[in-house]
Amino acid sequence: MSGLAYGQAAQAAVSDPTNAGKAVFSRANCMGCHKWHGDGGGGYGGDALSLRKTELTKEQIIETVACGRPGTGMPFFVRGAYDTISCYDMTRQDVGERMPPEGGTFLRPNDIAAVADYVIAHVKGAGEPTYAQCTTFFGNTSRVCDIYKAGAESSSKTGTEGSK
Repeated sequence: MSGLAYGQAAQAAVSDPTNAGKAVFSRANCMGCHKWHGDGGGGYGGDALSLRKTELTKEQIIETVACGRPGTGMPFFVRGAYDTISCYDMTRQDVGERMPPEGGTFLRPNDIAAVADYVIAHVKGAGEPTYAQCTTFFGNTSRVCDIYKAGAESSSKTGTEGSK
């Protein structure tokens, strides 16, 4: 890649304000259940819901990440959830046996907001995962995206591949 092209690619990546949320999405292991594309499916916490098909608002995504989902495998990621932090107007005692698991790492409020911004901008309503989206997430050298390549090649001939 030429220096100019590399600089332009790096500048485009840096200028995307949702890159911080993408980094938290990876670091907090949201990918473990929701997968890189956010379409969900089986994970160690159960069948994660599709963030691509979610109807949650930004505020609801923030609360869900912070507080998890009682009675499901969706963990909470904020220190003090259900104790010092109000979650769905319930305490730990109110939730009882339906208490969601603790996430593998605690996130700060700005990290949680960044994840919500990332989901709203790049995942929610994005349709089926595409090769372009995969390479945007992993980079052009990842073999993870190979399964989407055939679809990208046939779509490029008809001009139908989306890249939201």
